[in-house]
Amino acid sequence: MRRSGLIAQKLGMTRVFQEDGSHVPVTVLHVDNCQVVDQRTLERDGYSAVQLGAGKAKVKRVGKAMRGHFAKAEVAPKQRLAEFRVSEDALIEVGAELSPAHFAPGQYVDVAGTSIGKGFAGVMKRWGFAGLRASHGVSISHRSQGSTGQCQDPGKVFKGKKMAGHLGAGRVTMQNLEVIAADVDAGLLMIKGSIPGPRSGWVMVQDAVKKAMHKDTPIPAGLIERPIDDAPRQAEAEAEAEAEAATDEAVEASVDAAADTVAASAPADAAEKE
Repeated sequence: MRRSGLIAQKLGMTRVFQEDGSHVPVTVLHVDNCQVVDQRTLERDGYSAVQLGAGKAKVKRVGKAMRGHFAKAEVAPKQRLAEFRVSEDALIEVGAELSPAHFAPGQYVDVAGTSIGKGFAGVMKRWGFAGLRASHGVSISHRSQGSTGQCQDPGKVFKGKKMAGHLGAGRVTMQNLEVIAADVDAGLLMIKGSIPGPRSGWVMVQDAVKKAMHKDTPIPAGLIERPIDDAPRQAEAEAEAEAEAATDEAVEASVDAAADTVAASAPADAAEKE
């Protein structure tokens, strides 16, 4: 079975103490209102997937088309959207909210995010070149690249040559990271080690593709039971009760009015008979 992943926001790193007194460095992720916004089905789209949304976006900063998209799913506008391929038996209902309990402690996951941008970097920082000599024989070019080609033959620089350039700000996936803990009440997921991206950066967490599924992994997903779903029904029931009460009051008022009318007309009838 191929399950859905999670959209989470990186908060930073800390450590967690184990029962034996040892501590484990962890990255803390915040799962904020991660809901299913849409589904992709084989019949309609040719593949099965779920579209998740996380975070809160200001309505004025959401386009009209996306407002309609969120309104159709009956969810609040989301700050980040992502699509996860799933098997047909792992589809999740639109509007369902996923919790950090979607991943079990001890499970291995793959985390993908956008790495921290480093700007334009030289070959020593970008590729780990040794550079030139730091003392004799080099003049103001200690960190330079050196030669990039050969001779008249081939007479060119081959494509893919490691040179200075833009570093970071790219999609990076780290595989086989262990889940240490999941706090459903606080919406926190703790993963061993570091993950790509800066603080407050968005990451995608999925089941590890190179590891077997954990025995405690919830199937098809770890969902939050939302009492808010019963709110419309409760409001409807309250409205019906209020309507019935108003109807009963109206009936009672009409009965009382009829009784008063009968009581008022009774003396007049008696006088006419006399």
